[in-house]
Amino acid sequence: MKLQSTLAAHVKDAVKKTYDVEIENLEFQPTRKDFEGDITLVTFPMLRQLKTNPVKLGEEIGSYLAENVTEVSGFNVVKGFLNIVLSDAYFLDFFNEMKNREDFGIIPAAENAQGIMVEYSSPNTNKPLHLGHIRNILLGFSVAEILSAAGNKSYKTQIINDRGIHICKSMLAWERFGNGETPESTGLKGDKLVGNYYVKFDQEYKKEISELMEIKGISEEAAKAEAPILVEAKQMLLKWEAGDPEVVALWEKMNQWVYNGFEKTYDALGVDFDKNYYESDTYLLGKDVVNQGLEKGVFYKKEDGSVWIDLTDEGLDEKIVLRSDGTAVYMTQDIGTAIQRVKDFDINGMVYTVGNEQDYHFKVLFLILKKLGFDWADYLYHLSYGMVDLPSGKMKSREGTVVDADDLIAEMTETARNISEELGKLEGYTDVEKEELYQMIGLGALKYYILKVDPKKRILFNPEESVDFQGNTGPFIQYTYARIQSIIRKADFDFKKLIEDYQFHEKERSLIKQLQLYPEIIQLAAENHSPALIANYTYDLVKEFNSFYQNVTILGTEDLSEKTLRVQLANSVGNVIKSSFNLLGIQVPERM
Repeated sequence: MKLQSTLAAHVKDAVKKTYDVEIENLEFQPTRKDFEGDITLVTFPMLRQLKTNPVKLGEEIGSYLAENVTEVSGFNVVKGFLNIVLSDAYFLDFFNEMKNREDFGIIPAAENAQGIMVEYSSPNTNKPLHLGHIRNILLGFSVAEILSAAGNKSYKTQIINDRGIHICKSMLAWERFGNGETPESTGLKGDKLVGNYYVKFDQEYKKEISELMEIKGISEEAAKAEAPILVEAKQMLLKWEAGDPEVVALWEKMNQWVYNGFEKTYDALGVDFDKNYYESDTYLLGKDVVNQGLEKGVFYKKEDGSVWIDLTDEGLDEKIVLRSDGTAVYMTQDIGTAIQRVKDFDINGMVYTVGNEQDYHFKVLFLILKKLGFDWADYLYHLSYGMVDLPSGKMKSREGTVVDADDLIAEMTETARNISEELGKLEGYTDVEKEELYQMIGLGALKYYILKVDPKKRILFNPEESVDFQGNTGPFIQYTYARIQSIIRKADFDFKKLIEDYQFHEKERSLIKQLQLYPEIIQLAAENHSPALIANYTYDLVKEFNSFYQNVTILGTEDLSEKTLRVQLANSVGNVIKSSFNLLGIQVPERM
C-alpha cells in the first residue's frame, strides 16, 4: 500500500534523527474501532533497538509525522500503539481516484503474466452432478476468477472420468433393462437417465449376491465376485479396451447423453471451461514418463515387473506407478496429464480442486513430478476442501440417495420465490422478471452459503437458512446492492461532479477505509485460494454501508457537496459489491 510505504519512510527518518538508529522492519495494522485513528504503528518491536519507553517513542514519532506528512492530521498513543489519524484530504484524494473505476482492485494480466490452470468438477459419466460436485465447481470457478483478478492468466479445465468399470455398469444395465429408452423418449436429462441405470445395476447386483448366497450357500465375498452381472460388466470393459465396435458405439452414445446433461447444469450454475480432458484419452499417458524415470533411477522395478517409487525418506510410503502387467494406475495418468497440460497451455502452475480425502494422493503426485525434474512442480496446489453434509446425513450415488444438483438449484429458486412472495416487494414486476429474480436470489444464496466458508471446513448445508434476507447471506448482500441502485435512480442531479474540499463524517471515513481494503483482499484471496475471504469482506462492506445509510442523510441533505459525495460513495460501494460477487460467480439485481 502506497500510504504505508510513505509512513514507513517517515517513521524511519524520525527514529534516525531522534536516536541515530536505522530501523528495518515496522509493523502497521488497522486501528481498533474503539480508538481514534486510521492506521496504527506497533512500537513494541522497535524497543529491542531503542533504549526508551513505548509511550515516549510513540509521542516522538507521532509529533514528527504530524509535522512532516501531509496525510497525517493527528495522533494518539495507547501503551505501545501509535494510532495515526489521516487527513480528510488524504481520504478525498483516494476516493476521487477510485470512485469512477468499475475495475477498482482488479489487475489486468500482463503479457508475460504467469499462466495457472484450475481443474474443477471432473465428474464421472455414470451419474448426474450432485451437491458435492457443486461445492467443487463453485470453488474452482471462483478461484480461477480471483486468480485472473489478481493479475494472472487463468485457464479452467476438467478431466472427465469417462471410462472404467463404473461406466460399464450403467451401460450394461441400460442394455438389459432400458428397452431402448433415450433422453428424448423419456424427457429426462441424459445424465439423470444414465444415473438411473447406475442405481439399477447396484440393485440387480445386490439381488444376485443374495440369491447366490442362498442357493449355493457361498460367502458374501465369493458371491460378490461371482455375481453374473458384475462378471458381464468386467467383460464389457475388456471389450471396450479392445476397441469392440458395438461396445464403443454404446459408450459414445451414452456418454454424449451425459455431456448434454452436464452442459445444462453448468449453464444453470453460470460456469464454463477452457478445455475438457477425457480419461479415455489420458489413461495411457504417463507410461513413457515412468520408463524414462526408471532409466534416471527415480523409479525401481520389483520382481513381478511392477514399477514403484520409494518416498519413505520424505515421510511417505512406497507407491506403485505401473502394475506388473504394464497397465497404468491413477497416479500414472495424473503424471502424464499434468505434463500434457503444460504442453497444451502456457502455464507454470496448476490448482487441483479435489476433496480432502485425496490429500495424500496429491502430496505424492507433486513430489513425483519434482523428482522427475519439472520446475513447474513447485507451483502445483491442491485446493483441498471439506465435504458438504445435509441435516439428513451423507450421500451415496449408487444407492440413489444423493442431492441432485439440478433439483437443488430448482429448490433454491422455489425457496427464493416463497420468501420473496411473503415479503411482498415485487409490485410492477412481470412474471418473466420475477422468475429471473427468483433464480438470481436462489443461486446467489446457494453460492454464497458455500463460498463464505473456508474451503478446508466441512459444511452443513441448510437451504432455508441460506435464503435469509438478514445476516451473512447472499440475498442480504444482493438486497443492499439493489437498495444502492434505488438511491442512484432517485438522484435527480449531476452527482458525477468532482468534490475538491470536504470534511468527512466518521461513517463516511469508515466506509472509505473498508473500500480501500478491496485490492489487498483480492491478492490475499488469490494467494490463499480462498473465495471465503472475498465473501466475508463483501459482507463487512455491506454492514459498513448499512451503518452509514442509517446514520447519515444521503438524498435528504441540503448541502450539495454532501449529497454529491454520499451518492458517489454509495455508487462506489455498489461497484465493489458487483465486482466481488462477480468473482464468486454471483449476479446482483438492479432492483429487488
